[in-house]
This record gives sequence, C-alpha cells and structure tokens, in this order.
Amino acid sequence: MGANAKEVISLMDVPEGNMLEQAQVAAREFAKFSPQAVDKIVEAVAAVAAERSAFYAEWIVRETGYGVVEHKTIKNEGSSAGLVNFYKGQNFCGYEIDTEKKVVKIARPAGVVLALVPSTNPVATTYYKILLSLMSRNAVILCPHPAAKGCIVGSADELTAVAEKAGLPKGVIQVVREPSIALLETMMKSDQVNLILATGGPGVVRAAYSSGNPAIGVGPGNVGHYVDGTGSLDKAALDIAISSGFDNNLGCTSDSVALVERDVADAMLEALSRNGVLKLEDKDDIEKVRNVLYPDGGFNPAAIGKSAAWIANEAGISINEDIKILCVEVDKIDDKDIYTREKLFPVLGFLRIDGLDAAYRAAEAMIAMGGAGHTAAIHSKDSDKIVAWSQLPVYRIATNGPAPLVASGFASGLAPTMTVGTGFFGRSSVCENVGPQHLIHWTQIAYSDDPSEVLGDIEDAMTRWDKSRSA
Repeated sequence: MGANAKEVISLMDVPEGNMLEQAQVAAREFAKFSPQAVDKIVEAVAAVAAERSAFYAEWIVRETGYGVVEHKTIKNEGSSAGLVNFYKGQNFCGYEIDTEKKVVKIARPAGVVLALVPSTNPVATTYYKILLSLMSRNAVILCPHPAAKGCIVGSADELTAVAEKAGLPKGVIQVVREPSIALLETMMKSDQVNLILATGGPGVVRAAYSSGNPAIGVGPGNVGHYVDGTGSLDKAALDIAISSGFDNNLGCTSDSVALVERDVADAMLEALSRNGVLKLEDKDDIEKVRNVLYPDGGFNPAAIGKSAAWIANEAGISINEDIKILCVEVDKIDDKDIYTREKLFPVLGFLRIDGLDAAYRAAEAMIAMGGAGHTAAIHSKDSDKIVAWSQLPVYRIATNGPAPLVASGFASGLAPTMTVGTGFFGRSSVCENVGPQHLIHWTQIAYSDDPSEVLGDIEDAMTRWDKSRSA
C-alpha cells in the first residue's frame, strides 16, 4: 500500500475524513457549469457576504481579540463585493478563440483547493477563498486557524447555504470543523488535493510548499515608507497613520518604518501627532513597550492586533484616548531591533534619512530582514524617485496612499486580495495579487500555421460541446 493510500485511510478515521473524496466528486460536477450558472452563484454569495460584513467583523474581534471592527468590515466588504466587481466580465470558466493565431483556449480548474485561513483576517480570507474558488469552478476545503474557528465556520456555512440555494453542488464548499496540525499536514500531502492556497505564518506556508502538491503561499512583509518632502506632509502623515493603525496593523502590507528626509522629519512628526500618533520620548517608556511586545526577546502573541491603548496600559504608560499609534524613533535599521521588524500591532518605527540612496539602503535592509517580494511605499511628487523606488526587490510600490489599502487593491487599481504573491524575490511562483486566474490553467488547441489549415466550424463545435456538458 502506497503512502497516499495510507494518508487517505488516516483521514477516514476523523469526521472530516471523506471531505476530499466528496470534494473531488463535487469538483468534477462543478467543472461542467456554464459561465452564466457560475455568475449566478458568485453574485448571490458576494451579495450576502457584503451584507453580513459588519456582523462578522464584530464576531471576529469578539472571538479573537484582534483588530478593529470598522476596519474588519472594510476588509470583508473588499473581499466580497469589491473582489467580484473587480473581476466582473473576465473569463475563468469558458473558452476563448483566437482566429488569427488559430488557437482555442479552454479553462481548466485545478479541482480541489485546500484553503488555509488565518486568525488575523479570518472572515475576509474565508470570503476571498470561497469566491476565488467559485469564480474558477473549483471545490474548496477551508481549514481554519483554531483561534478563529467560530467565525470562519459560521461565515463559511452561511455562504455555502446561499451558494447551494443558487445551484452549487453539495460538497463544493466544505470547512474543517475541528482543525489540528496533524490533520492539516495529512490533508496537504494527500493526492486528492490539487492546489493549496496558503495564507498564514511562515511555518504553514513552508509546509504547503514542501507537501508535494502545487501551492500558492504568501511571505512576510516589512514595509518601509519613504517620505521625500516633495508632496504634502499632512497627506503623507494621514496616510501613514491610516496604514499603521488600520486594523491595529494586522496586515503584512502595513507600514513598519517611516523613512523621512531629515529636513522635513520634525514637521512630519508634528503632522503625525495630529493624526493620532504618539512619539515615545522617554527611554524607559520605549523599553517598557519593547518588553510588552517582545518579553525576553520573544514575540508576545497576546499583543497581536491589540490597540495602542492596550499596549500602553500593559507597559504602565499613560496616553490620551485619541492615540491610535505609538511611534519610536530609531537611528538605523537593525534586525535585532524589534522596532524595525514587521509588526502586528500599531507601533511605527521612524528613521531620519539623508537622501534617496540612504532611504533605498534602509528599505533594502528591511526587506532582507523579511519582506522580499512583498511591498514598499513612497510619498513623492518626483516621478524619477518613484521609479528608483520601484527597483527594490518587491512587487508592489504603494504610492501616495495608505500602503495596506493600496497594495491589497482596496484603494487602488490592483486586484483586491487577501493573498499577496511575493514572486521570485520571495521564493514564490506568483508575484501579483492572487486571483481566480491563478486557480485555473488553459488547455490550448493549436492549429498548424500552414495557410491551408483553417479553423472550420470549431466555434460551433465548442458551442455544442459546452451545451452538452453545462449546467
């Protein structure tokens, strides 16, 4: 008996054991659906998801203690109606004919997608991965982080009911109700999984890539935000405050360190202070906050997604209630300094910079610490500097806006996403914001370029074939 057979048997020993088999059967049926039938399901699911965004945002914060309800709502809306509106009219489940090149392309779904859902953005990721799978005619099995199991299962169950009422076969959307590391590892290695969509910490992403199955994962971010002073400092300060405070900095595209030209640095700090940012001046206070966030040098999970008020209270520091972000000035980028690393709480590093080259070197050092292929940000009216900034080893340059909203496509022309591809720089296969196009491949019928070879009635044949198998 082979290893894969043993894995399937081990899965059969738990309630979720027949999920993969059910998903494979459902995926084959769903793959026959017409684009019109798929659109009907997608639109029904997106409408309910958007309508219920605030409800689940409150549930997330209540269950996990992470983030801000208002900001969770924005993420949920962007990952439902915003996502579907962006891709409306694009073809992920039909065919295309290029008469000039004599090539016919037929969309082929992956099959069964195993979708890991993190605790930091649980419902937005659930919405996003369900809708990506539906738009591309894939079955999806959601594997929740235990810390957010309730809201993930609740939202998935609601969207499943809506989708099945709109005609989706049973088994296309499933959710693991009692997640465990052992079960996840076994499922990831199963030959009944066709693609793993991994959003989470480095450990689960590495496990997905080493599973033996195709996988799309994300990498960490560490966003340096360069302010050169050529634009409005008030606008730059507002955008950086939005970025660092958005959902209490629960996002890998959020600002980690502001890199500000020395001649405007003091004015920038004043502008930040008008936007709810408090610079810590006392060395003892800075050390107290450090000890709360990284006690004994190790990361404190209890601080994830907590507010500036919570952090200050734990550190024994008194701050005004309008303070949303704590700021610590640093004199260099140092991988041993927690204030220059990626953060999952509203604490902003601040570094005075002398020129573009120095800013570039600082951002490069931050990316080397963790963030290759991810995101960098800039506020500038100098196009030459913006182009120079784009040479950093990242695939998103958030320009003149709040980095998490711009890079994730919620406030830019990029695709809305909860999975940011980090490409070759980040040792990944996808560099762009992951979308339904990454969950399909295309079979291509290619005719000889001999002029005597013509397409004939291939379009009619494709129509007949499509009608014969479509729902």
